[in-house]
Amino acid sequence: MSFRETVSWKKIFKMTLPIFLFGAVTNTLFCEDCFSSWEALKNESFSMVFSGLMWVFLWQGNGLVSDYISYRISWLENPTKRFIWGSIGVILYSPAAVLFLYLMSWWLVDIRITGLASIMLISIGITFIISFFLNAAEFLRNWKQTALDAERLKKEQMASKYESLKNQVNPHFLFNSLNALTNLVYEDQDMAADFIRQLSKVYRYVLETRSKEVVSLETEMKFVDSYLFLQKIRFDEKLKVEADVVGFEKRMIPPLALQMLLENAIKHNTIAKDEPLTIKIFVQGEMLVVENNLQIKNIPTEESSGMGLANIKARYEFLSDKLVNIEKTDQVFRVELPLLTISE
Repeated sequence: MSFRETVSWKKIFKMTLPIFLFGAVTNTLFCEDCFSSWEALKNESFSMVFSGLMWVFLWQGNGLVSDYISYRISWLENPTKRFIWGSIGVILYSPAAVLFLYLMSWWLVDIRITGLASIMLISIGITFIISFFLNAAEFLRNWKQTALDAERLKKEQMASKYESLKNQVNPHFLFNSLNALTNLVYEDQDMAADFIRQLSKVYRYVLETRSKEVVSLETEMKFVDSYLFLQKIRFDEKLKVEADVVGFEKRMIPPLALQMLLENAIKHNTIAKDEPLTIKIFVQGEMLVVENNLQIKNIPTEESSGMGLANIKARYEFLSDKLVNIEKTDQVFRVELPLLTISE
């Protein structure tokens, strides 16, 4: 993009008249007898026009010079170089602008202004003040824009990561379900048919929630009931689940978060008739607690990647500033999920 395309010409034209009037009126403050006679008024009128034009040239001109230097040299990447060239630009442009106005007034209306050196010194002083505010505003604008760009990039990266994390759920869950179904087909075909019907309901939920960031706890619990039906067929009474979330059904959690914790507990613990796995789901304060007795079984490292818990923690980091708590003792493994109030 060229410099000309970056300039807001509409804004410049909009500000020109107010600056001109301000400069013209300011000139009268230093004149004691400007309105004492018609001749004095005529002279003062010219001085007002000259003063107004000087302010326009100094303010708008230095603004363009500052913008051009900022276009070539970034405040944030090289502030020292930007400051030096900005100062040089002010020093060179301001006297040149005042001298140009003086020569034009002399050529067009044959009026010479006395004390040109004083006017130029005063103009440079005024310009430095103007330049200070312009450069400060430019620096703050660039800093703010950079901060906004960085925040937007961070959100885009997090959103991309979040989508990737959501997509990780489906293959992982489907693989485990089909693996369980493979064993069931040879044992009980009628039960396998029921399993397939429930699996279709479960997977429909998985597909329907792919585009959602959160779902109600009530919706997730209905899905968990279907999921546990599948697991109960596989483990029967060796798997026990106690759930009590009454009064908190409208609070929100990421979809499949609860299912992933249940799957995690089933995957990493021994489940046997003499060693049943008991999972408790309940609310404590503002947290949804999933707790199970710990009876860890040996799992190959490649099968125990920890992606489930990492997935849930990353999704919560994207959705809120509330943290997922994980506690582990010799007897109990406990995960606390913050209950959210985000709209579904």
